[in-house]
Amino acid sequence: MFAVSYTRAALKALKQIDRQHARKIIEKIDAYAANPAAMANNVKTLKGTDQMRLRVDDYRVVFTVTFVTRADGRMDILKIGHRREIYE
Repeated sequence: MFAVSYTRAALKALKQIDRQHARKIIEKIDAYAANPAAMANNVKTLKGTDQMRLRVDDYRVVFTVTFVTRADGRMDILKIGHRREIYE
């Protein structure tokens, strides 16, 4: 299980998204943090970086994972945004 932390930019972006989508994004982040294997088909590593992205409908969550032990670690949410804007 991962402990989740958000950057200021991620929190600001999350506040700008409508409540229904924001709630769904938070649920998916929590689901991945609790059991990464269950969400594996929605997560990919971004080429050329150590960052990963989680797909939630038309939104993307860019994050990094730091492992403390094999089962525990920290998930740092870097950016949250619409798929057409997040990779810029």
